[in-house]
Amino acid sequence: MGAMLKQLVSRGEVTEDLRNAFHKAKREFGGRRPLLADLMGMLRTAIATIPRVFICVDALDECLPKHLPDLLRSLRNIAQESPTMKIFFTGRPHVREDMQIFFTKAVVMPIAPHTSDIRSYVEMRLTRDSEPEAMSSDLRADIVRVIPEMISDMCVGPLPTPALSMMYTYQRLCLDSSLFRSASMPF
Repeated sequence: MGAMLKQLVSRGEVTEDLRNAFHKAKREFGGRRPLLADLMGMLRTAIATIPRVFICVDALDECLPKHLPDLLRSLRNIAQESPTMKIFFTGRPHVREDMQIFFTKAVVMPIAPHTSDIRSYVEMRLTRDSEPEAMSSDLRADIVRVIPEMISDMCVGPLPTPALSMMYTYQRLCLDSSLFRSASMPF
C-alpha cells in the first residue's frame, strides 16, 4: 500500500492533508512506517484528488500468503469508495480463488504462451549468448526443443490469439470498481 501511495503522490503536489497524516503517523510510531490503516486513509485521500486511477498489481502470487488477504481486503475497501478507480491484477492460477473471495465479480482471463512464441524467445536469447562457442549444436537443438515443451506442459491452454501470449501462465484479473457499489453486493 505504501508503494502505491508513493507512486500516486509522486505524480504531482502532495496535499497538506497527506503531508499531515504522514507526519502524524511517523511521530506516533517512533519514526517507523505508518500502519496499514493509516496508509489506507492516505491512499483514499490521494485517490480522491485524481480524476481517474488505475492500480496494477503484478504477480499477485508472489505476495506472502499471510499478507494476501489484508492486501485484497484493503484494495476492495478502497475500490468500493472510489468510483474512478480500476484495478488490474496478474498472478498464477492458484491465487484466483483467494482473489475471488474479495472480488466476487472479477473478470478473469487465462493467458498461456504458444509453443512457437516460447521457441522464438529461446532462440533469440541463445543468439545473444556471450559465449556461443561453449554450446554444441546438439545442446542448442535440445534446449530449443525441450524448453518450449516443458513450459507448454505447465500452461492451462492456448488463447485464440497469439497477440496475448506470455512466457508464463498467468491469470489476468481485471476489476472495475463500479462492480462493488451494487446494492446486492454483500460487502
